[in-house]
Amino acid sequence: MDQIELRQWENRCIQEEPAPCVAACPLHVDVRTLIGHVAGGDWAKALMVLNKVMPLSGILGRICDAPCQTTCNRAKVGEAIRIADLERACVDHAGRPRRVLPLPQKNIQVAVAGSGLSSLTVAWDLARKGYAVTVIEPGGTVGGNLVRRYPQRLTDAIVAAELDHLSRIGVRFETNGSVDPDGLMQADAAVYIGLDAVPADAVGLDRTDLGMFRFAGDTGREGLFAGGSHPSPVWQAASGRWCATSMDRWLQKVSMDAGREKEGPIETRLFTNLEGVTALPAVGMADPSTGYTEDEAQHEAGRCLQCQCLECVKVCAYLGHFGGYPKRYAREIYNNESIVMGERKANRLINACSLCGLCETVCPNDFAMQDLCLMVRQSMVQRGKMPPSAHDFALQDMAFSQSDAFSLARHAPGMDGSRYLFFPGCQLSASAPGHVRRVYAHLRTELSGGVALMLGCCGAPAHWAGQQALFQETLDRWLATWNDLKRPQPIVACSSCLQMFTRHLPEADVISLWEVLETAGLPHAAPPPLDGPLAIHDPCTTRDEPDVQAAVRRLLDWAGVTVEPLDLERERTECCGFGGLMQNANPDLAREVAERRGRRSDRDYLAYCAMCRDSLAATGKRTWHLLDLLFPDPEVADPAGRPRPGWSRRRENRQRLKDQLCREVWGDASPADASGEPPPPLDLDPAVEALLESRRILESDIRSVIQHAESDGQRFYNPETGYSLGFLRTGHITFWVAYTLTANGFRVHNAYAHRMEVLGP
Repeated sequence: MDQIELRQWENRCIQEEPAPCVAACPLHVDVRTLIGHVAGGDWAKALMVLNKVMPLSGILGRICDAPCQTTCNRAKVGEAIRIADLERACVDHAGRPRRVLPLPQKNIQVAVAGSGLSSLTVAWDLARKGYAVTVIEPGGTVGGNLVRRYPQRLTDAIVAAELDHLSRIGVRFETNGSVDPDGLMQADAAVYIGLDAVPADAVGLDRTDLGMFRFAGDTGREGLFAGGSHPSPVWQAASGRWCATSMDRWLQKVSMDAGREKEGPIETRLFTNLEGVTALPAVGMADPSTGYTEDEAQHEAGRCLQCQCLECVKVCAYLGHFGGYPKRYAREIYNNESIVMGERKANRLINACSLCGLCETVCPNDFAMQDLCLMVRQSMVQRGKMPPSAHDFALQDMAFSQSDAFSLARHAPGMDGSRYLFFPGCQLSASAPGHVRRVYAHLRTELSGGVALMLGCCGAPAHWAGQQALFQETLDRWLATWNDLKRPQPIVACSSCLQMFTRHLPEADVISLWEVLETAGLPHAAPPPLDGPLAIHDPCTTRDEPDVQAAVRRLLDWAGVTVEPLDLERERTECCGFGGLMQNANPDLAREVAERRGRRSDRDYLAYCAMCRDSLAATGKRTWHLLDLLFPDPEVADPAGRPRPGWSRRRENRQRLKDQLCREVWGDASPADASGEPPPPLDLDPAVEALLESRRILESDIRSVIQHAESDGQRFYNPETGYSLGFLRTGHITFWVAYTLTANGFRVHNAYAHRMEVLGP
């Protein structure tokens, strides 16, 4: 990813766009933050926010006419926040924190004619930049017009306090002075005429020309600037600020217009979801003449919506887990990719995304975090920067599914061609192999033309891991096998398989099992009794498959099963924590995702993806699989309470499924008949079994280590415990097992593994 791509990604996230009130303010006061501090009663911080961009806040904060208020989102659900009154309360109730000190003196003289709001703003800004500023008031009182114009809000003391601060930063004041531009320009490097206090015709300016300024305040005469003719106080101050910027740039002999496109009110793309927001009226004042009391101001500020987007973070535990939002993550990922030497701290962020696409669905600007993470995974793999530990176990499991232990492709018995091909996928076969056998038998009975069977993996783990070459190799292998079977219509039971083939093998024209069962008919066995409606969970890989989602609901209706929708369903459904290899890269987060999904309803859940069902079940959530209802297993008393099979059981289930199908469907001899003596049993207490599960260590790995240690004697021995410690390195994985010999096998006390690439010198 280069800088241009980064900017494109960052621009899609609108979280950092200004709130409507901030965008509409001519000075861009951070109204949202200010009101947040007021709501919390932190007046000092509120005033600091105001002082950051508002000149002469003691004056303007009391008379600001708040054009920003017309854009307030709260007006759509109640009354707009009374921003002007809250600014007044801020300067009334807060102390006066230390002001920003001016820059070193430039020894450049600047004259400001008039002491209206625009003129005092010019003096404020230029003095802070180090200019020697003299304010020349043609009358007898500096700022006197302000008190006369706003007698209900301003007093002589208030104005005097602000003028005193201007004096402290070096501004000089002259009263009863001449404001003739020609005379002033002879003595000063630049001159400003404040038209809110000095009439244009009195100083020889043609008001009709003032709207033709090339830059803010530029009159066309060298060094002479004018502004402040707007009747609005905040616009007068803004005009003064823009003129001060023009004067500074003119004096510094730099570009007058570069980087000034955001001066004044701007458009904002920020989206704030108002769904479910209660309409509230504005908080009244006990005495409008004195403004809000502290308590009244806090209650009024409490109505503020604190406008922001975060639509994706609200619904995605992954995005919230890392404490940011997509724009910030894009920068972190870019920096991570740019590292030549050193630690890549964003690897977990990159690899933990489930790639489910919910963020893109809810984002008003279609930011696809899944595309960004997948692109970077692919880049890291291609450049040899992806740590093996991130996805190793999933890729090893995929390799098992592609091996002879599980892989299978055959026509139905007695047939050399088939109209259909049933591809159940590796995870349904691992979770509930009995369902695969029953569904395949049903399809062979109900579908004419023959139904072939293919066991294997669609390659999703390789795709999710960014292993493009391995993924393509898997697809090519599947395609070659499908061609050998004479290209029958594929029927897939797994929504991840459906997604992979639909997107990457469109020529296969796969169809979902659930759509097929609608036309092929269903078994006549009644579904198990239910205690009430089920909460239906859609797999995230069906997000773009409304026909599949609808077919599932029609099947449930046919079966007489009542379902309730979750608040996030169909195209807005949440991931279960398995997709994108989240369970491998960040198991704790994956469990948090599944638990969060399970808390959406107190009902038992209904899933039609094997991994969704097992991920939810692993958190203790009672979850049915759709096939539990359509093809009930009489030997399972409580399908919804069936525990998630561990990693070792999942591999055994796949291997056993192939063996049973070969014997029961095709009459083949069982491979187990010629395998010789069974291996010695392993004694695993529940704590050790849970440890192996969390560390992704299979019982077959344990047996290999013990067999290696016992056969060549390469092991450690602890005389205090009597434990032997065996080890075995296979590829870039090193397994360690602490065990003891028992009367008929081995007792395992501990095991761990290093998943890393060991490099030589």
